[in-house]
Amino acid sequence: MALPACAARALGPPLQPERGAPARTTCPRRHSRVEAELAGSRPGSVAASVRAGPPRGVSRGFNSQPLLDEPLKASSSPAGAARTPLFALLPRGRRRRMHDLRRRWDLGSLCRALLTRGLAALGHSLKHVLGAIFSKIFGPLASVGNMDEKSNKLLLALVMLFLFAVIVLQYVCPGTECQLLRLQAFSSPMPDPYRSEDESSARFVPRYNFSRGDLLRKVDFDIKGDDLIVFLHIQKTGGTTFGRHLVRNIQLEQPCECRVGQKKCTCHRPGKRETWLFSRFSTGWSCGLHADWTELTSCVPAVVDGKRDARLRPSRNFHYITILRDPVSRYLSEWRHVQRGATWKASLHVCDGRPPTSEELPSCYTGDDWSGCPLKEFMDCPYNLANNRQVRMLSDLTLVGCYNLSVMPEKQRNKVLLESAKSNLKHMAFFGLTEFQRKTQYLFEKTFNMNFISPFTQYNTTRASSVEINEEIQKRIEGLNFLDMELYSYAKDLFLQRYQFMRQKEHQEARQKRQEQRKFLKGRFLQTHFQSQGQGQSQNPSQNQSQNPNLNVNQNVTQNLIQNLTQNLSHKENRESQKQNPGQEQSDGNTSNGTNDYIGSVEKWR
Repeated sequence: MALPACAARALGPPLQPERGAPARTTCPRRHSRVEAELAGSRPGSVAASVRAGPPRGVSRGFNSQPLLDEPLKASSSPAGAARTPLFALLPRGRRRRMHDLRRRWDLGSLCRALLTRGLAALGHSLKHVLGAIFSKIFGPLASVGNMDEKSNKLLLALVMLFLFAVIVLQYVCPGTECQLLRLQAFSSPMPDPYRSEDESSARFVPRYNFSRGDLLRKVDFDIKGDDLIVFLHIQKTGGTTFGRHLVRNIQLEQPCECRVGQKKCTCHRPGKRETWLFSRFSTGWSCGLHADWTELTSCVPAVVDGKRDARLRPSRNFHYITILRDPVSRYLSEWRHVQRGATWKASLHVCDGRPPTSEELPSCYTGDDWSGCPLKEFMDCPYNLANNRQVRMLSDLTLVGCYNLSVMPEKQRNKVLLESAKSNLKHMAFFGLTEFQRKTQYLFEKTFNMNFISPFTQYNTTRASSVEINEEIQKRIEGLNFLDMELYSYAKDLFLQRYQFMRQKEHQEARQKRQEQRKFLKGRFLQTHFQSQGQGQSQNPSQNQSQNPNLNVNQNVTQNLIQNLTQNLSHKENRESQKQNPGQEQSDGNTSNGTNDYIGSVEKWR
């Protein structure tokens, strides 16, 4: 079947297939498609330009004539006449695909055009806004020269200055921590230095009235003498951490010698082969594992001076210290420790010269240890020494017949134990609280005049804090440790009052020292001024008398000022001598003002 006449005229002479091309077929439709493909393979042909589509960046828009399924009418131009029958020869599916491709091409071009124009309009408006702002701020500069050029230069200068500041900040303070601190300094107010570690306000309402002697704890501890610090270590109160601070973290003339792999350290006095610290990490458990107040008061003197003759024993001062903890947290921590296999079987519990019998102190378990015991079983044992442990270890057990519960009624026994523990705690040289590590460090340094090398760290996440208990179990634990709860409340009140008293006393001493320094400098200035003036008057006495008839009055004033200055200097020397002798009554009178102010503030808080 021959081609139509219009197609023959458009294609011209028949195309000869190239070598290797498919042979001519008798199917008209397939023959037309092969002819179109051969014509499109030639460079510069019309079919090639149609298949390639519009050039990049050129769009015919939505108003261009679509490719319809019907044959297009022949145009009057030769190009149109040649293009119309060629599109008519293409298959219908291919014409639809070419039509969809052109529509997508036009949509992409439209989106790019809209985006470009939008960004240009936004930049133009932003330029005008910045120009208006700079014209308001830098009016005199904007009136000279071209505003757009000046605004661009000023904006560039500001950007360069910002980048330079960022680079300098990175060199001065690398990392993000310092930058975050600076941002917090701008966004949040300065923290309160009196804020406590447990995020509660340190300005509390005191419950107990304490005298000045109870609040002011200043121990005249001479490490070169014969005095001894005795650490009473109660289980699960953070005593291990505090004990390590005592042997590894104190600034001393002769530090403790701690060897790798050994728990005990050698803490000798300067120039002597004698220890100044009686604790787990210096002398070991010399009086038994976790010896209590009753054991230590009778054991320590015998251990320290047992080998000496009674006539050659020095008169020592034993300064007892300890650490307390919240009773519920301490109880849960001990339970978890017992679960891991702790027994404390090496504890002697010596009282009145003998350990308790098995009837006086029965055991809560039958095996080698109590590992894996649940909390309910731990609480159900009536002989569990974890109940009210802090009161029992701080009280004098000889007052209640040691571990013999038949000596007095239980209510009377509990009352005696609690009062004894409070009295011993109040008269101790120092005690700290696990929940207030920084305040504990501060009070120890002020009490013994010994400074730590590095600050204490407050650990709010412990094994006890990981135990989740409901309100019922917490109430039961508080009931089992009701004596410890009362003792801890008393100790916390005394501890915080001591801290506030020492801080106020420190501030008053610093203020008084600054006032004395200002008075001394002012007196020196007046003294040198009047002396130079007196020398000038003595050189020309007749001239000065003729010029200044009130010379005698000025000389009297000068003499009075000099007398006042000498009196102030003498008072200062007296105060310095009184500070060197704090045992005198005058020094107590000087510091009584701070005490009265603090006690007065306590009454106001009430």
